[in-house]
Amino acid sequence: MATAVAEAAAMRRAIALAARGLGSTSPNPVVGCVILDASGEVAGEGWHQRAGGPHAEVNALRAAGDAARGGTALVTLEPCNHTGRTGPCAQALIAAGVTRVVYAVADPNPTATGGAQTLRAAGISVEQGLQEAAAAEGNAAWLTSVRLGRPHVTWKYAATLDGRVAAADGTSRWITSAESRADVHRLRAESDAVVVGSGTQRADDPHLAVRGVEGAVQPLRVVVDTNGTAVTPGARVLDDTAPTLIAVAEDATPAYEGAETVRLPRSAEGGLDIPTLLDVLHARGVRSVLLEGGPTLAGAFVAARAVDRVVGYLAPVLLGAGPAALSGGGITTITEALRLDVSETVRLGPDLRVTATLVTKEH
Repeated sequence: MATAVAEAAAMRRAIALAARGLGSTSPNPVVGCVILDASGEVAGEGWHQRAGGPHAEVNALRAAGDAARGGTALVTLEPCNHTGRTGPCAQALIAAGVTRVVYAVADPNPTATGGAQTLRAAGISVEQGLQEAAAAEGNAAWLTSVRLGRPHVTWKYAATLDGRVAAADGTSRWITSAESRADVHRLRAESDAVVVGSGTQRADDPHLAVRGVEGAVQPLRVVVDTNGTAVTPGARVLDDTAPTLIAVAEDATPAYEGAETVRLPRSAEGGLDIPTLLDVLHARGVRSVLLEGGPTLAGAFVAARAVDRVVGYLAPVLLGAGPAALSGGGITTITEALRLDVSETVRLGPDLRVTATLVTKEH
């Protein structure tokens, strides 16, 4: 029989395993699973590696083999109860002969929920809630998709300690260190889409693909080019390294050729309507968006209340002038300020990476 300490350690491991699937499982969730044998020792582990592939429980049961019989399964998400491209994990656990299942997060997806009930009906002991907050944070993109019907958005920016993203003359390379820039590629690799605006496109001609992350699935590169004038022939986002989508206004005449284009309505402020953009991306299976755009696009996302997490890379540099990290956002008084909960601070070379999530108001 597994002890509470062994189960807690196994769930931490399962959460770490689940993270290996970030960027490659959408539109499915990331899930990790650890199987403990009847004596409480680790017998097998697995994670959901790609959409359409075996689920975490199946991979872990295969690794455990006969040692799963009489054992305990620790899973980050309630085992599914439906047959999609793969069979129901609840039935796989029953067939393997496990006697106890502990999962962190209940499945809010109405087409897949019910796994716990099926397991209990088969005589298996089931417990929910172990390390739920940590597991939910790791699956934030998929949970946001199910609950809100749009992708989870992380806004990433790099700034000086006085909040500037460029100098007064527009120069910005390089405010942050090589360590911070390498970390951004990890964020890209964990995302389904990377989004920039026309200002960033004109200033930097960004490539937006992942470099230096082994086995990474390249994200969809998205340029919000409202008037169709920022992406020009020869732009780096037009190469074949990763897929690219250019979003333009319905009345725009694009200057480029050869890239997939989506035409969207304008917002009242003249830019593209952000909720419609997110609807388009969600329909394509995008569940996590990394917003790398400049202050104007970030302001449009904030004004649309479409930012869920902020990752700021702060460099020990002072500029004194130049654009701030955020422009606009529809906030005019302190009572309208968006409050964030800082979940992590990490040193990266000389820089500080601050991760914070939006504090939602309870109604």
